[in-house]
Amino acid sequence: MMSSVFMKSLWDQRKSLIWWGLGCAVLIIVTILFYPSVSDTPELNELLGDETSIARVFVGDISDMTSPEGYLNSQLYYLMIPLLFLVFAISRGSGAIAGEEESGTLDLLLSNPQPRSKIVLHKFAALAVALTMFGIVLWLSAVVGSVFVDMDISFVKLGEVTLSAAFLGATFGALALMLSCATGKRNLSIGVASAMGVATYFLNALLPLVDALEPLTRLSPFYYYIDADPLTNGLSILHALVLACLSGSMLIVALITFDRRDLAV
Repeated sequence: MMSSVFMKSLWDQRKSLIWWGLGCAVLIIVTILFYPSVSDTPELNELLGDETSIARVFVGDISDMTSPEGYLNSQLYYLMIPLLFLVFAISRGSGAIAGEEESGTLDLLLSNPQPRSKIVLHKFAALAVALTMFGIVLWLSAVVGSVFVDMDISFVKLGEVTLSAAFLGATFGALALMLSCATGKRNLSIGVASAMGVATYFLNALLPLVDALEPLTRLSPFYYYIDADPLTNGLSILHALVLACLSGSMLIVALITFDRRDLAV
């Protein structure tokens, strides 16, 4: 039965995963197809080179937007890709337990003699696999787009920055799962996790504008996703471990709260 919880969770996501993959693939490829026109517009560097420009909040600290790394970071990997991962992960993490509870199907899972913790673990495993599959689609889309425009970019580095974004997504997916296990309310889990995502994004984007506050950016998961510039320098193992530890900590809390909570079944 427990193996079917994992497989059924993946099976239930198959259609949405396909549509998510197709839609995001088109979005990424189309975005990259605009690169040749941007690479011939050096004036953009003057705009983004202004430290007071509000645009830096949404495209990051880009020294050369006309370079492949600068363009991809500003248009995809600073905001769009992590946003896609967060929406994808939060929607699934929040529904993993609370969705089953609100729809009345959780009692079917609990009717078998197994610990509640195993259900949570299998739900999180399904989330992790779905994130991996989603990440592979996004990586392949970026590779295809870069080939179309003959972009001088490392396919390995594209994979590493996508992996870093997947770790970020897993962190917020684990947060949504934790809230789902603690409250049994899907909409509340989505709302709180989404609010935390927005708040920590702006924490990482705005605080560097004030030198005295810059160290506080380390409180944001987004710092550990993008600060090491994985598209240029490769994946930071230390930063990935921080995100993994955050996910693991919230998973532990999810296991404890779900095991102790009175369920609405």
